[in-house]
Amino acid sequence: MRITVTVDGTTYTDDVEPRLLLVHYLRDRLGKVGTVVGCDTSNCGSCTVHLGGHSVKSCSVLAVQADGCDVTTIEGLARDGRLHPIQQAFHDNHALQCGFCTPGMIMQSLDLLADNPAPDEQAVREGLEGNLCRCTGYQNIVRAVRDAAEHMRPGAGPEAEQVADETAETTTRRTATHVGGGGE
Repeated sequence: MRITVTVDGTTYTDDVEPRLLLVHYLRDRLGKVGTVVGCDTSNCGSCTVHLGGHSVKSCSVLAVQADGCDVTTIEGLARDGRLHPIQQAFHDNHALQCGFCTPGMIMQSLDLLADNPAPDEQAVREGLEGNLCRCTGYQNIVRAVRDAAEHMRPGAGPEAEQVADETAETTTRRTATHVGGGGE
């Protein structure tokens, strides 16, 4: 099947097998190796990307389901050589050890912050429930998400204003876009 998908701002048109998973399309065809293959069962969340403005586990989505959609991977977050505030917060708060789960955690955290820009500790923990880390006790991950929320809030500086605008655009797209399992 022929698909056209925009990944991290670049549009690609490719012929793919109908059974090809999005995670394998991103990694093997497009070289987006920051999208990690963890469990292939959608249990760990390491492969989380944004599809049409929503976080999804790319090992449970077929590439053909992404046809016509925007996909954002961990590689698409940094701008002009500068880390996105959530990436910077994970770095600053030592919210990783081996780093294997980090791309999925970051992508899921952005989804969480789009829905709840000022989450308390419990909301962060609940928002990240489907993403597993086998190295940490999650304390620094929770701290990083809350730190990023502070840096991304309106009024936190010009960079935060830009991120807040981008988050608002994503939230608006979320209400206007639906990507379902029916091949929409």
